[in-house]
Amino acid sequence: MTGPRQRIDKCAIVSQGQVRLNKARVSKPSHEVEPGDVLTLAVHGRVRVIRVLAIGARRGPASEAQTLYQDMADSAPAASEKQSHKP
Repeated sequence: MTGPRQRIDKCAIVSQGQVRLNKARVSKPSHEVEPGDVLTLAVHGRVRVIRVLAIGARRGPASEAQTLYQDMADSAPAASEKQSHKP
């Protein structure tokens, strides 16, 4: 769930309360997720919202992992589009 060459200390962001699963704060890094779950992460100075699409059967390459989730920011209309459609 990180960009190229970025690593996240998962224990640290969970213990700091920066991870939510379906709007509920996650209390342990090993919390399991299921398809359809929505993760909200406050990482690297921004908030990311990720929908889990599927669970991987194995630890594979990044290209394979990227098919298992959807970054909700990518599917949301840009802020400029939202403002242009206001009545």
